[in-house]
Amino acid sequence: MSITRRSFVAGSIGAAGMTGFGLGPRAGHAQIDLGKVRLDVVSDGALALPGSFVFDPMPKDELQAVLDAQGISPDVLTPPCNVTLMRSGDRTVLFDVGAGSDFAATAGTLGASLDALGVAPEEVTDVVFTHGHPDHLWGLLDDFGDPLFTGARYMMGRAEWDYWLDPETVDQIGEARVAFAVGAERRLRMIEEDVTLFDDGDEVLPGVLARATYGHTPGHMALEVRDGTQSVMVLGDCIGNHHVAFARPEWLSGSDQDQQLAATTRAALLDQLAHEQTRVIGFHLPQGFGHVEKTADAYRFVPGVG
Repeated sequence: MSITRRSFVAGSIGAAGMTGFGLGPRAGHAQIDLGKVRLDVVSDGALALPGSFVFDPMPKDELQAVLDAQGISPDVLTPPCNVTLMRSGDRTVLFDVGAGSDFAATAGTLGASLDALGVAPEEVTDVVFTHGHPDHLWGLLDDFGDPLFTGARYMMGRAEWDYWLDPETVDQIGEARVAFAVGAERRLRMIEEDVTLFDDGDEVLPGVLARATYGHTPGHMALEVRDGTQSVMVLGDCIGNHHVAFARPEWLSGSDQDQQLAATTRAALLDQLAHEQTRVIGFHLPQGFGHVEKTADAYRFVPGVG
């Protein structure tokens, strides 16, 4: 099954009362002190989407056992949306800005989550995007269609920026994602005078390094936050769930635009993260924060600050 904005919205409305899936707004899942840097994982709500959006390309004869082991339904997924807030010195930085009010009924709670932490939108000094999908970008605008973070400068990977502003993207992305392309182009045009583009390996902010993680989108970037010998990797969606992405990273996922490249990226990154014992923040991982452990034949996500 392909998925469209309508599918997301319909699914979200249907799931709005499903408190058992953890769809209520939450101000912060975790706080991490990284030397002089403070990281907060703050909630933008959750999505509700058909399982087929992720599972369609996967081998059905093997998939069910993986899902059963994790207690995951093959029919509906309700992944959390975790935005990373970084405060360091005089900088207040957001990594992605959530879905806003136009994408999914159960997402778009970032404003309330920031308010609970005492952070106003105008106090955000920098916004760094991992990629241009709606649940990461569409919160850029307020309910009147104006930029919400009026004091911020913006940063995005060069390849990602070029992709969404390429006039051919809307015709090539596929019918299911046309709204993604139209929405991205509209929002990025509004900030193009205030954006800085970066490439793999660049230090986009002091202590924040860009890591190319292409595949989920053509220019997807993870961001490594460092302070001294400590580091945390802000993953975005290059590792997009806590179940099949860890148990079978080589399987293709319907959520990725270049499925084969995304699988290659995911497998290599999981191996690196487990080997180096790097802590991670995942946009759609439970509790947002944790680390990767190697198992006998794959990996597993261990949530929590400890």
